[in-house]
Amino acid sequence: MNRNVFIVLLIVFNIAIDQISKVIVRTSMIEGAKGRINVIKDYFQLIWVENEGAFLGMGSDMSPTLKLIFLLILPALVLIYVIYYIVKTKELDRLSLIAFCCIIGGGIANVFDRIVYGKVTDFFFIDLGGIFKTGIFNVADLSVTTGMIMLLFSGIFSKKKKEV
Repeated sequence: MNRNVFIVLLIVFNIAIDQISKVIVRTSMIEGAKGRINVIKDYFQLIWVENEGAFLGMGSDMSPTLKLIFLLILPALVLIYVIYYIVKTKELDRLSLIAFCCIIGGGIANVFDRIVYGKVTDFFFIDLGGIFKTGIFNVADLSVTTGMIMLLFSGIFSKKKKEV
């Protein structure tokens, strides 16, 4: 498969999965704590919230101008640069390429929400009883986080290869 086709398909796949999941949440759940669905007891729940800020609601109290700059324009510029970078950098290993595509797809999906709705739909919540607890997040956040972890592993493994 052509490298650029692979990049486009992977980015579109990440966007589509996120947007489909958000449509399902918006059409089949009740917003807020009253609509909470226990998937695995209290450990994994679905709770629909609309996030007007960034990760974990940070920045939700910013002025509209700052929100536009920091939650829309700046992320869009970064995403455009990362797309340019992965298309131009042919030496990227497959794991890094997939990681960047996940980050880009998740980023585009959340920027799309901010453009269309003015906020981002979140709905996953994990609480492992004091051991580990998340904020409420979505599939796009999961894509970005997974991509970042993959990039970390890719960097670790590429350094080990160079040292040998």
